[in-house]
Amino acid sequence: MHASPLRTRIPRRSLLRASAAACLFAAAGTGLAQPPAWPSKPIRLVVGFPAGGTTDVMARVAGAALARSLGQPVVVDNKPGASGNLGVMETSKAAPDGHTLMVAPISVQTANPFLFKPALNPERDLRPVASLGYAQLYLVAKKSLPVQSATDLVALAKAAPGKLSYASGGPGTQMHLVGELFKQQAGFEAVHVPYRGAAPALQDVLAGQVDYYFDPATGFQHIREGRARLLAVTGTKRSAFFPEAPTLTELGIKGVELGNWFGVFAPAGTPNEIVTRLAGEIAKAVALPEVKGRFADLGAEPIVQDAATFQQTIAAETQLLSALIRERRIAVD
Repeated sequence: MHASPLRTRIPRRSLLRASAAACLFAAAGTGLAQPPAWPSKPIRLVVGFPAGGTTDVMARVAGAALARSLGQPVVVDNKPGASGNLGVMETSKAAPDGHTLMVAPISVQTANPFLFKPALNPERDLRPVASLGYAQLYLVAKKSLPVQSATDLVALAKAAPGKLSYASGGPGTQMHLVGELFKQQAGFEAVHVPYRGAAPALQDVLAGQVDYYFDPATGFQHIREGRARLLAVTGTKRSAFFPEAPTLTELGIKGVELGNWFGVFAPAGTPNEIVTRLAGEIAKAVALPEVKGRFADLGAEPIVQDAATFQQTIAAETQLLSALIRERRIAVD
């Protein structure tokens, strides 16, 4: 005869305790796997330009609204230099946890990689979150120039090749690139006169030292008071601020539609759920009347594109500007 196997009886109460403990352990393990709530600490907005400029003011105005909706302080950290490249470097090396972001014009992605050596790779190192707003550029001529329209300006330039001059806020700025695009599309030449910022460029146009320039919405008061002559605007539609001024496209000068897009960027690797939520919060922030009003003071419209649409805008402008920089042999020393 074979002995019966030994059976150990486990009390039902012990089984229930073991089952409950296992459930608690599993729940604890699941909890550990979940990402921490965002935001869990103050948010830093890196701005690669000096305080007081358009990008900086946009960041501060939008940041104040985001702080109220997110329940965490939002601090602007200015890292000016190299046309925003220092801000790109600062942002790209931060932890991709949604607590360090960058506010910048999209030129940091569309133009800078083709202008600066060694080139940064913002397409690899940054992730677009959403656009904040858009500002057209305004073709402004000095009062003494004998022109009344953009077509008059083109005719004058063609009649005296290389005699006219145009100002910009510096080599590689959007003012410079649009100035070159204008010459390319209209088929004339003019001398580029770079300055250290938009303000001194505008002052020399007002003083009659330079013939014209593409104003980044900083000269509205001078235009309204008649000290400078507005000839046309860039973009696909007329300006909400000067609806009487035609677009260059309306005048038959096609392909000069670049303005200044501004947006929020995150370090590459920032989780989708943070990017999606942040884009929604940005949309709510810029819809506030006080934010719209401050943007209008800057000559900008609060236009929010989500990450996917914003990326399409960046890709289209990159294609245009990379070709322009190559064909016009534009370089930044």
